[in-house]
Amino acid sequence: MKTTKLLLTGAFVFAFNMICGSAMAADTVDADDFVEEASAAGVAEIETAKLALQKSTAGDVKTFAQSIINDHTAANRELASIASKKKLKVSTEAELLNKAKAAVLKQREGESFNAAYANNQVNAHKDAIELFKKASVSEDKELAAFAVATLPKLEHHLHAAHELAKAYPK
Repeated sequence: MKTTKLLLTGAFVFAFNMICGSAMAADTVDADDFVEEASAAGVAEIETAKLALQKSTAGDVKTFAQSIINDHTAANRELASIASKKKLKVSTEAELLNKAKAAVLKQREGESFNAAYANNQVNAHKDAIELFKKASVSEDKELAAFAVATLPKLEHHLHAAHELAKAYPK
């Protein structure tokens, strides 16, 4: 009887660890995917921010866009340096979905542009934060450290994007 209980308890603990391990694995992203997705997202952010500098006449939008260009350029440069050492591929262009969003932004003018850009930035930074949180628990310690160090900047961008979205409602 005691042996059966011991075996059942052991089997339960083993199964529980397997389930938890699978859940943890689902909350991470592999190094190749992270580098490619993060660099493509950074490129998309820079491209749409440059568009905001051209199309918007609002000072707060332009200030936000310039900070996006500065911060994402620096982050992409650092990520490229890490990726180079690890022989990982860095994306040099935005993903198709982000290209489509940029194309939609190009069609907007004035307040409509500002509102669309602000909302685009809220969504983009929510996605980026999710990606970087997954990478922050990566087995690759250097990429995890990069993700952890970058998260506060992304969270700051998200907060600023929310403020812009309030200032320029749809």
